[in-house]
Parts: sequence; C-alpha cells; structure tokens
Amino acid sequence: MKNKIETREDWRKGRIKLLKKEKAFTKLRDELSEMRRQLPWLKIEKEYKFKSFGEEKKFIDLFKDKSQLIVYHFMFAPNQTEGCKMCSFWADNFNSIIPHLKQRDVNFVCVSRGEVEKLEAFKKRMGWDFEWFSTENSGFNFDFNVSFKAGEKSEYNYVEYTSENVKDLPGISVFYKDENNNIFHTYSCYARELETFNTAYRFLDIIPKGRDEDSLPWGMAWVDYHDKYKS
Repeated sequence: MKNKIETREDWRKGRIKLLKKEKAFTKLRDELSEMRRQLPWLKIEKEYKFKSFGEEKKFIDLFKDKSQLIVYHFMFAPNQTEGCKMCSFWADNFNSIIPHLKQRDVNFVCVSRGEVEKLEAFKKRMGWDFEWFSTENSGFNFDFNVSFKAGEKSEYNYVEYTSENVKDLPGISVFYKDENNNIFHTYSCYARELETFNTAYRFLDIIPKGRDEDSLPWGMAWVDYHDKYKS
C-alpha cells in the first residue's frame, strides 16, 4: 500500500475536498434519521414471554420505566453453548452506552432463543452486564424475522428468505410504549445496516488499511471472541 505523498498544503486541499463529501453525507444521514422517525407504527397485539434467571417477564416489563426499547437479536440457539462470534463483536459495544441511552428514555436489552443458564454463563465469561433474555419458548424471534424454521418461507431484511435448517440471524428492533401501555413496533434493521452500531468498524473505516478484509475467505472471518485473540 503506497499512497501519493503530498506537501502539507496539497494534503490539506485534498482533505478539504473530502470534507465536503463528508458534510453532505452527514446531512443525508440526518434526513434518513428523520425519515426513519416518520415511519408508521405497528401495534403489538401478541403477548410475549421472556425468561431471565428465576423469573418470567412480559414484554412490557422489558421497558422498565422507559417509553422506548431497543432489542438486539443476538444469535444464540438453544443447542449452542456459545453465542455467535459476530454478535459478540457487536455486544462488546453495548455495556458502556446503556447508561447514556437511559438518560434519553431508552432501555436496551438483548434477546436470544438460547437457554437462560447458557446465556448467563456466556455473559459472565465475556464480562457483559447488559440485560439478556431468553425467548426459548416464544415466537418472538420468528415474528421479527431473525429466526427461521427449516424449509419454511420467511423474510430477512425485507426480502424472501428460506433456510435449509433452523437458523438465527442478527437484527435490531425498536419499540415504543404509550401512556396507556400499548406497545408499538417502530423500526427494525438487519444485515449491513447493523454496521452503523459497531464502533470498531467505524474506527477501522478511517485508518489507511480500512477493514482489510478483501483477502479473507469471507468478510468477518477474522472476528473472534475478545478473550480468544492472541494480541
């Protein structure tokens, strides 16, 4: 990798040229965020149950005293003893931001189909303290298109999707609770849109080598659990 070497003044001109595009992108992102907030809502009519250690909670309990809820759909199936490496990469970003989210009337939780005991053991190993609930015997993950039954037509990222086996995929869903305790689904995103919520990728995107994934068998082949890296 060898970029052109410039004088300080020429370097500055190139950087200012890029800055114009960065500012345009920022404005476009603001417009997109506003459009997202203007989306219609879907009232949740179904009762869902979520399990944590020693107790079962209703959907409304996940909000606690907040009116807004962000749910990260973490890939951890009942037959697994470890969570998905990629979801774990994302989850390493969660702990420190949750107190800030709560200041803006937002609670944040993770949900998976895995058994509570396995979720808690893995969470302890990873050093996470965010709330993590099991939907082991609930249709929640299937209803929000992040879990799939073998051979059944469904959708993922708003296109038709059929899995050859029982499978989980990642996603984020957002909900609002009104003053009458009605719950509404306001937004969900999947696939590459999830990159928006990964701080490490945002930093990798500004360094000279970028993500440096082009030579790998697949993009995120380098990702491992944070306690498995050698350096």
